[in-house]
Amino acid sequence: MSDPVKLTLVGATGLVGRAVMEELVGRSDFRLTAMARREVPLPKGARMEMRLAPVEQWGEVLNTIRPQVVVCALGTTWRKAGREEDAFREVDYSLVLDVARAAKEAGAWHFIFVSSVGANSAAKNFYLRVKGETENALAKLHFKRLDILRPGLLRGARHGDMRPAEGLGRLASPLTDLLLQGSYRKYRSISAHRLSQAILALAREKAGGRFVHEHDGLMRAIHRYELKDQQEQA
Repeated sequence: MSDPVKLTLVGATGLVGRAVMEELVGRSDFRLTAMARREVPLPKGARMEMRLAPVEQWGEVLNTIRPQVVVCALGTTWRKAGREEDAFREVDYSLVLDVARAAKEAGAWHFIFVSSVGANSAAKNFYLRVKGETENALAKLHFKRLDILRPGLLRGARHGDMRPAEGLGRLASPLTDLLLQGSYRKYRSISAHRLSQAILALAREKAGGRFVHEHDGLMRAIHRYELKDQQEQA
């Protein structure tokens, strides 16, 4: 068996971060360290390290961890940012870039960023424009491998931040997903659990380059993840 992948998760308090930690319970092919500003309840049976520090010290923490792969699931919402563009950009652009630069300085060769479907630096929508600008800035850091994930609507249990319209969207997603065909398939929803499997599949990849994964690409990564597990259990 090969050595476990040294994986650092940034954004452990969010829906995707929690799903990644849960998916890693009982796995020995990854050695997980998570970074957060506040204490995060760990999944039952989790074997991982949690580093708590203010964001100003995250660079120092990364330098002590020396990860191979960094997963960045940072992100805020328009509501949490007080509907202020600067506050939103501070997290979804500036903090993500600060983490990426620190990760590279700490020796990480592979960066995985959870973005959003429709991300485009030329978009009229402010949220999607910031996501696109962040993707472009990450590309300029020249990691050996950069994976950009663009999921559609994320399904899963959020804590205290779901708007009524968003909740209705999740309830309707099994039907609306069937209607999204052709070039609209990229807007299909995905559960945080399944997205975490795609993340871990990509974290095991060795080829270099910049890769953008929309819905179908994420499904292919999940298939590789499941197939590899089946082969190892056979």
